[in-house]
Amino acid sequence: MSTDPLAARLLSVIENDILPLTQKGVAAGNKVFGAAILRKSDFSLVVAETNNETENPLWHGEVHTLKRFYERQVGHDTKDLIFLSTHEPCSMCLSAITWAGFDNFYYFFSHEDSRDSFAIPHDLVILKEVFRLEPGGYARQNVFWRSAAIADLIATSDEPDRESLKSQDARIRRRYQELSDAYQSGKSGNAIPLA
Repeated sequence: MSTDPLAARLLSVIENDILPLTQKGVAAGNKVFGAAILRKSDFSLVVAETNNETENPLWHGEVHTLKRFYERQVGHDTKDLIFLSTHEPCSMCLSAITWAGFDNFYYFFSHEDSRDSFAIPHDLVILKEVFRLEPGGYARQNVFWRSAAIADLIATSDEPDRESLKSQDARIRRRYQELSDAYQSGKSGNAIPLA
């Protein structure tokens, strides 16, 4: 087992739980964003979901995950849970994570990745136009939660494990690029307001 079990588990959940759902979501015309909730105690998966904006433009990956979580919720205290987002959350999703009471979240792709690699700039445009914030201008540590990029966990992992984690990171990035290409080629046919 990796000496950084959290990084390894977060990558595993993205690759094995969120990505298959996202593949189906993209085939239905949705964006590539997904999320999951895990228990802090043993990193077991509580729920994984993906973007469902073709049903409702508010069902971003994170918000749709919270919706599913509360539909099945059986007494979980969010302080006992980890929130995982495939992409750095937009302002709406940051607020939803906060209102749900999570004290943490981890993300795989940055806002800049969403804009530059996936041609989905809306998060940064809204941050700039509505909140007058530059990319990354929100408080990543505040009285509500602490956030962290999975890339930072990988960078600080022990050397023997780092290469394995980097390899998995690269594999996930390739798969998301394929899904992004599929989304971009078909998005003209969906009814998402900010496609």
